[in-house]
Amino acid sequence: MAGATKSIVINAPMEKVFDVIADFERYPEFLPEVKRIRLSNRQGDAVDVHYEVELMKTVRYTIHSVAQRPQKLSWTFVDGEFMKDNRGSWTLEPAGEGKTQATYNVEMAFGLLVPKAIVNTLAETQLPKMLEAFKRRAESR
Repeated sequence: MAGATKSIVINAPMEKVFDVIADFERYPEFLPEVKRIRLSNRQGDAVDVHYEVELMKTVRYTIHSVAQRPQKLSWTFVDGEFMKDNRGSWTLEPAGEGKTQATYNVEMAFGLLVPKAIVNTLAETQLPKMLEAFKRRAESR
């Protein structure tokens, strides 16, 4: 399994940052690789999130997300194409007045013979771009 962890300071309070992170259906508005999101099986703070994402090709997968507002959002893999596992979390901590440190952790495994080094490189290059997109979104609200 390959993974990565990155943090970023966002100039917005934790509640606002959490609202952006937990608003899955709006991801296609600010994450260009996310083409479509559908939610199902909502039960309290848990929901299944069905993604259609354009990586090197279109990939469809489903995660089970559990919210612990406003500190953490975690997920586990349900099923998907080409992917064997996808688990991780967002962890939010105060970073001074009106600021939030957001830490994103992800571990992925693919069903194809994709070398771990390539998966790690993809995570390392895409993760900073994704964090910046969440930062811009939270700071503009």
